[in-house]
Amino acid sequence: MGLFELSRRSVLGALAAAPRVLFGGAAHAQDHQLDAEWVGTAGIGEGFAPVVLSPDLNATPVGLGGQRLHWVEPCPDGRTAIAVARRPGTTAILFDRRAGTVLATFEPGEGRVFSGHGRFIDGGDRFLAVEIERASGQGVVTRRIVGAAFAIEAEWTSSGIGPHDLLPAGGALIVANGGVEPHTPEAVGAEIAGASVARLDPLNGATRAVAALEEDLASLSLRHLARAPDGFTVVAAQDLLADGLARPLLYAVADARLTAFDAPDAEWRGLRTYVGSVAFDASGAYVAAASPRGNRVAVWRRDGRFIGGLTLVDGCGLAPTREAGQFLATSGLGEIALLATDGESVGVVSRVKKNLRFDNHAALVA
Repeated sequence: MGLFELSRRSVLGALAAAPRVLFGGAAHAQDHQLDAEWVGTAGIGEGFAPVVLSPDLNATPVGLGGQRLHWVEPCPDGRTAIAVARRPGTTAILFDRRAGTVLATFEPGEGRVFSGHGRFIDGGDRFLAVEIERASGQGVVTRRIVGAAFAIEAEWTSSGIGPHDLLPAGGALIVANGGVEPHTPEAVGAEIAGASVARLDPLNGATRAVAALEEDLASLSLRHLARAPDGFTVVAAQDLLADGLARPLLYAVADARLTAFDAPDAEWRGLRTYVGSVAFDASGAYVAAASPRGNRVAVWRRDGRFIGGLTLVDGCGLAPTREAGQFLATSGLGEIALLATDGESVGVVSRVKKNLRFDNHAALVA
């Protein structure tokens, strides 16, 4: 049997039996099965780790390493997940979200860094990662075989610079090319981000369409994507400029067109030029966006109509719950909150506090 003929199950079984010294030393092994409802990442002391969140909002870190982890992608296999380091990170971590153990790590292609995001496809047999060439900033999408130690099977251009997020939707692969990233040295003095949303063929990576914003919105970096159950997709933005203008920071994605969501100018300004996470609820009827800079979570109907917002200090992580109209939200101060909307207003269902610095994202597991 050749390397590329190994099954994902056989590789994961071998990794689970191996010494767990793959991520910053020995992984944290649990003596019981974790009740995983959501996954995320967090800062713990001087390090960073994936985190498993239970239905009662208990939080359990998995392992500990030195690179800041960003997005966590649950696998359809019901057990594993992958946490990806944020740019300029060079580590992605496969872990067992029920046993609370690290199974393996893998790296970007030579001369590249991860941007913090990736997605399972083909039922979990393959993993798509967004990577950035260090020298040029050009984006690359890699397709990796999980059962072959994450070997790169194919790679394609992201059709833009500074890609940050990607997801399959509507028979295509959608990539948010952020361009110049706000709040970085490259952004000093910059007024044009050069951002776009590319629609790629999921089989061969061919570019089907590229959508960009109009000239008066050229300072926006298009960064995070979310998809409703029916495939309807939105992209959230961050602004290079802090000039006081109320530019929309949330857009519906349709082929080569981006359509702004609606909100009062004061609400856009209240997000302080920055949306760090976006998510649909379980029904796909509502979408929420979080701004850790604005200490704010805002909620819309999927048709773009603004419903309302509430305060969550340094809040950014967002994920659906299994209830329609409800979201999980996490903050860099360790707060976990359940938020809900009835389509007319937004409120807090419950809150707890943990001794963790939650990063930008959370995800509901299957």
